Amino acid sequence: MGSEGQNLGEEISDQISDALSRLATKQMFQSDWDIAAFAIFFIFIGTVLLLVLLVLVRCCCCCCCDCEQSHKASRKKVGIDNKAMEP
Repeated sequence: MGSEGQNLGEEISDQISDALSRLATKQMFQSDWDIAAFAIFFIFIGTVLLLVLLVLVRCCCCCCCDCEQSHKASRKKVGIDNKAMEP
């Protein structure tokens, strides 16, 4: 159990030192895959934030104005009644 904790601690310290050395050399991305993963990550975060913003705008809009009443008033029956479906 103790050796697993040491291995995990060494692994974390190696990753931290690797990240700090990248910051020191100002070379954050080692390959094109790093750049692609970074771009995909930020596109995902941007999409999630955009969806949250749209939900908030929709909620605020419906809370401020009477959306339910205007929707109910604007719904009109279209078409003809099917008398064969009545009991």
